[in-house]
Amino acid sequence: MRGLGLQHSVPWQWRAPGWRTSGARGFFAALVAITLMAVAVPAQPGHAQAKEKRVGQKAARPAGIDRNGVLILIRGALLALDQANKTGNYTVLRDLGSPNFQANSAAQLGDIFANQRKQALDFGAVAVLEPQLTLLPQIEPNGMLHMAGFFPSVPLQVNFELMFEPTDRQWKIYGVSVNLTSGGPQAPDTPVAEQPNPADAGPPPEGPSMAVQPKKETKPVKP
Repeated sequence: MRGLGLQHSVPWQWRAPGWRTSGARGFFAALVAITLMAVAVPAQPGHAQAKEKRVGQKAARPAGIDRNGVLILIRGALLALDQANKTGNYTVLRDLGSPNFQANSAAQLGDIFANQRKQALDFGAVAVLEPQLTLLPQIEPNGMLHMAGFFPSVPLQVNFELMFEPTDRQWKIYGVSVNLTSGGPQAPDTPVAEQPNPADAGPPPEGPSMAVQPKKETKPVKP
């Protein structure tokens, strides 16, 4: 499996988003509830009307959830997905979702994450790493809890975007998007020393010999 190395990180430091899609619409490209998938694309007048309604919507507000609560939500969702990918059984992941999320059958969830399962991606390191948030937890105008970030590690890092729906006074998974990208800077490969060309190195030295050689006599040079 493609595992992740460990790298120390400062918790809850805001990082500029780079991998993440803009807006919730791109987020649901990876996973959406069946109720949203079933909606047909409206005609052009419908698009204009929807835009006019969005202009008057309220802005998202910060979520009043402490650090430990956010960690539980993030790790719980990602580890559930990790176990589902490793076992091929998406029943538990589905059971942790909201009613809208559960509109997807376990088999449909398996189809959605089939590519991750084939690549044998391993998200297990999120159990011990500290996430860096690119989108601090916020409550969207529709009441959903929305957050995004990544777990820094080398050579690969886990990028995530999550949305939770309030159900029975609990936050339940509504949408999850996860991918892996290259992690922090890596040390370059050690260069291999260039070997000299034997043709340019001159004749090799003679090996030791047991033979007794006569001493050469040197004659003085006459002036």
